[in-house]
Amino acid sequence: MTPHVIRAAELVRVPWKNGGGTTSEISVFPHGAGFDTFGWRISMADVAMEGPFSAFPGVDRTLIVMEGGNIELTVGGVPFRLKGPSDKLSFSGDDPTTCRLLSGPIRDLNVMTRRGQFRHRTRTLEAGTALLAEDAHMAFITPLNGRLNVTLGGTMHALETHDTLMLPAWTDLIPLSGPGRAVLIEITPD
Repeated sequence: MTPHVIRAAELVRVPWKNGGGTTSEISVFPHGAGFDTFGWRISMADVAMEGPFSAFPGVDRTLIVMEGGNIELTVGGVPFRLKGPSDKLSFSGDDPTTCRLLSGPIRDLNVMTRRGQFRHRTRTLEAGTALLAEDAHMAFITPLNGRLNVTLGGTMHALETHDTLMLPAWTDLIPLSGPGRAVLIEITPD
């Protein structure tokens, strides 16, 4: 597979598993898998109302605030406060989870991997260079704010806010330039 850009403007919105809102699926494995059959799934959601999150038994999740204000997630009865863009929380999809918006709607990035099949890691990147972990099977780079240029094998991929660059395991250094901050998602077999 060669690296390619998934444009935020071209994403299709689908209902949440619990019907409480919509999400834009960035990528899923296997291709076309549903909520109960994916090995891994990456999506963006607009959270405009407080309430319960969908249950995903057997799935590990990370929610990263992309834009908007503070949100409080209560996972298994324990509250966690996320204070704006790039704040994140990793939690089990087994645990009952609700959200409370503390300063208006947010947009978030969701990474989900099915336990026993895949694991994921996330980290924030800025201009400079990045290197994927040796065990990374797939990776995704999504700018949170501002433009980010990613150069791979001599080809520059220009990413706007919320676009995503999907790339296979990459062993070379990855040069990043531009004013944007991004999230790097690495998917590894479990």
